[in-house]
Amino acid sequence: MRHHLPLSLSVWAVVVGMVFGVDFFFNQVLQPHQRKRIEVLINPSADPLGVGWNVTQSKIAIGSGGLMGKGFLEGTQTKFDFVPEQSTDFIFCTVGEEWGWMGSLVVIILFMALLMRLVYVAERQKSVFGRTYGYCVASIFFFHFAVNVGMTIGLAPVVGIPLPLFSYGGSSLWSFTILLFIMLAIDAYRKQDLVR
Repeated sequence: MRHHLPLSLSVWAVVVGMVFGVDFFFNQVLQPHQRKRIEVLINPSADPLGVGWNVTQSKIAIGSGGLMGKGFLEGTQTKFDFVPEQSTDFIFCTVGEEWGWMGSLVVIILFMALLMRLVYVAERQKSVFGRTYGYCVASIFFFHFAVNVGMTIGLAPVVGIPLPLFSYGGSSLWSFTILLFIMLAIDAYRKQDLVR
């Protein structure tokens, strides 16, 4: 019983530190624009014409797409630039408006298939490095996908994370492509590791 006492005290200290540290972190560490983003996430109607403009317009665009969407390049919210950064950070709302719920579902299914394939490729690696790298690539893709879709539909704060392989921008596309090609190269040489 004595051995569990220091562990429970340290867990208790961490929990108390986190509870009282949130206020300090929110007010002293975060910049004013970052605090506004979190406030808008908690209360979307706090600043609909300021910080909340992107998310509000994004939700309107996705909602106006309906089940089947308005058609390619026919979205009014995205066509008339109501949604800022629609080709980079808010590309998912363009998909939702032009292709509707069905198009959004197809994109989500494709990303889930890619993630499952990455986990499968990582799992069949014989080396520890190959397996670790594969899981890291899958985690990076999942994090970017989840945060981008989450901030587009108002479930996560707007942080400017691109949607992998969709968002416009050379550095994003290059980064994700290089991650995938390294994974493919590691997978191609997995049988040679067995020979050694």
